[in-house]
Amino acid sequence: MKGTLVLMPNALDLGTETVDLQAVLPLGVIRRAAALRHWAAEDARSARAFLKRVDAIAPLGVALQSIAITELPRPRKGSREAVPATEWQALLQPALDGHDLGLLSEAGLPAVADPGAALVRVAHAAGVTVLPLAGPSSLLLALAASGLNGQSFAFVGYLPQDAAARLSRLRELEALSRRLQQTQIVIETPYRNAALLDAMLAALAPQTGVAVSCGLTLPTGWSRTDTVAGWRARPQTMPDRWPAVFCLLAS
Repeated sequence: MKGTLVLMPNALDLGTETVDLQAVLPLGVIRRAAALRHWAAEDARSARAFLKRVDAIAPLGVALQSIAITELPRPRKGSREAVPATEWQALLQPALDGHDLGLLSEAGLPAVADPGAALVRVAHAAGVTVLPLAGPSSLLLALAASGLNGQSFAFVGYLPQDAAARLSRLRELEALSRRLQQTQIVIETPYRNAALLDAMLAALAPQTGVAVSCGLTLPTGWSRTDTVAGWRARPQTMPDRWPAVFCLLAS
């Protein structure tokens, strides 16, 4: 009998401002996390911090020191080649041996804007059952809070860091949004939040709608939707430690 790959949601606070885990995760999900003895995670240290938060609500099945946490493989430094499939298959070994294996993202749902998607693909190929559990997704929460088109939307990830290339990509996304009437969703590392918003206000037409959700699920988090003209007239300071999600919809 093979085990199950359990897609375990995480809180969205990234350690910047810890929230009550029960406020963002169902108790049943927390209890399932407490029972798992094998984990795959982006960062072992933050995974242990997550399990300590779990333990405060639902005691872990075994001591934290006895839980196996293996970090996801990363591409070789300076290489554009993908991680070999054999490394992902090795990570799946506990499930192949009959143990349930938790997959944990740094924030939100694993395998969504997250490298863990590769492990999910390998699990399907190996005939391992994949079980997604309910939890917060910053992308969907931001879309819901935006009031923009929630019937047709696309997540396009990160934009180029080069300023000229970023402006070009934003105008391309705006044209696509206008043609399809489709919301475009973008993310950035927190310390570049202000730079991305400035680029959006410089590149996009005054009537284009721009929505920003920052620090979702945190007590001081906020969401704002306005036209580009409105953002320019009423500037807003972007924090550099909270993750943010940016949406645009061209009219």
